[in-house]
Order: sequence, then structure tokens, then C-alpha cells
Amino acid sequence: MSTERAVPEMKLALIAITKGGEVLAKKLSSQLEEATLLPKGKKVGETIAENWQDFDGFVFIMAAGIAVRSIAPLLQHKHHDPCVVVMDEKGQHAISLLSGHIGGGNQLAHRIASLTGGKAVITTGSDTLDLAPLDLWAKEQNLHVRSQEKLTMASGTLVNRGYLHIYADIIVKNLPHGLQQTADWTDADIIVSHKNIYPKEVTLFEPRNLVIGVGCNRGTPEIEFEECLNDLLEDTRLCRSSIRNLASIDKKNDEVGLLQFARTNHWHIDFFDKDSINELKNLEISFAALKAVGAIGVAEPTALLSGGTNLLLSRKRKWKNITMAIAQAPFSLSARVRGQANI
Repeated sequence: MSTERAVPEMKLALIAITKGGEVLAKKLSSQLEEATLLPKGKKVGETIAENWQDFDGFVFIMAAGIAVRSIAPLLQHKHHDPCVVVMDEKGQHAISLLSGHIGGGNQLAHRIASLTGGKAVITTGSDTLDLAPLDLWAKEQNLHVRSQEKLTMASGTLVNRGYLHIYADIIVKNLPHGLQQTADWTDADIIVSHKNIYPKEVTLFEPRNLVIGVGCNRGTPEIEFEECLNDLLEDTRLCRSSIRNLASIDKKNDEVGLLQFARTNHWHIDFFDKDSINELKNLEISFAALKAVGAIGVAEPTALLSGGTNLLLSRKRKWKNITMAIAQAPFSLSARVRGQANI
């Protein structure tokens, strides 16, 4: 699963402009091991700008208007901006001002308020209505969102209507409040699938549950791996963004083209020795692989081993220098959304 920026792991900066604010900032910095109290001496906006890229979150003990004017020129996108919490110098209110969901601002506000005995002020619609924050839920479920624009529209529909219909062709254990499962994808507001078969206008969440098993000849260049994968995905109509990782035999752990192919796509590779591979049953034996590396195969067995599964979506396919197979790893949806109770 992809890891959410949990508040305890955040690199935090605290900044205050009044004497009372400084007292509170020092107290908080002593309670938060990961926090840095930024020094005074320059204008507030200059101090913030100089440190903006160096921290995951900021706690401003000052008037909200000063904070807003100071950060306005620095804002880029909610997926890149640090979160911002604004607090009064008495610690009575902690306002989640920026990057509340993905950036962890809402949880940070709750955490800071718990230290001061104050109250967290959360204004995001899904939180105030006790609905699932779709962006955070998707990230925690390890779902790739194909279109941020469609995600924003779906989030708006959820807040306005109070629910969304969701269709999934994977296991659904349970869903958070506001998401209702449907058995007909044409009735769905959101589709969760690794299959590249739906119209482009749908809001598609792609689970990262595909493992590509790879065998190759020595010296195969990166470009060939890319071309073969494109062929395979086109034929199988599977989503590239659903690829979790690659897998191969350990004798290929120094194969330059394969390693570069993985790095380019930000995929890790699981390597397995021949003994582990040869323990698998009911697979077609590749006599070429048996002769070359002493294993009954490479692409199919390593995909299955890495995925912890018996389900192959694509049996081994051969090209001149490469073999590939696709396994579907176990994957299920749950209602888990990082909540205030987990602070």
C-alpha cells in the first residue's frame, strides 16, 4: 500500500509573531520532536518563503489573515503544498487552512488542539458531513486516480448529494460512509478496476494489483521491455497504472535494461531463486528456461510468487528476447480512512 504522510512522521515548522505566540510555540516545539521553531528577525512572509519547501507542515500562531497573505504567492497544488494550521496564541482554536486531506492538515489540527486543550476547526465538506474524503480514501486504498478533475467533480457530488455509487470488479469488504456499492457499472459514479475497458468519461480508480513477471536474454535494452509491455497491455486491455511491481529470477538482478526499465517506471522488482520457482506446481515447464537458469520458468512463476496468488491474467507471452506474464495479486477495498481517532 502507498503510505500516507502520517502526522507523527511530518517535518513541522512553527512560527509566531507575538510574545504570547512565542510562548505557545516553544511549548509545542518541546512536545513535538519533529518540529522546528523558526527564528524571528525577518518579515513573516520572508521567513515562510525561505522555509516553504523544507517542511511537510506549518503551524502559524498568528492571525489567519497574516498567514493567508504570507502563503498566497507560494501556493502551487494541494498535492505539492505543505499543510498549514493556524492557531491563536491562547491555543483555543487550530484551523486547518491548507492541504487538509492529502497533506494531513486536518489531522495536524486535531493533534495540535489536543496538546493545547483547544478545538480543531475543520471546514472541508466531507469532514463536516462525516463523508469519506475521496482523495485520501483512494490514496490509503492504493488506488490510482486517472483524472484529478473527475475526482474533484465526484467529491463535489458526494458532498452535495450525500452519497456516490461505486462499482468494483475486485473484492469489497466494506466501504466508508457515503459510498454505496452497485452491481451495474453503468449506474456507478466511480469505477474501481484494473481493466482498461470503460469509456473515457467515467471516473476510474485503478487498484495497484498487477504483477508483471519478466524473463529476458542477456543484454536486452530497456526500450524492448517497454515495447513488449505496451503490446501485452493492449492485448489484455489492462491498466498500466494498476501495475504494482515486476518480478524475475535472481539471475537477472544485474540485468541493466531490466533494472532501468523498472527505475524509469518507479516499479520495484521481486527476485526469486530457482528453488523457490521449482516448488510451484501445475505450471507448463519451459525447457529453455530449465536449460538456461535451472528453473521451470521465469515469467509465470515469478509473477505468481510475487503476487502471492494462483491467478494469472495473462499466461507467458514470448517475444524475441523477452517473456512476460501478468498475475493478479489479492486486493480488496475497505472503509479505512485515516480518522481523528487515529491521531
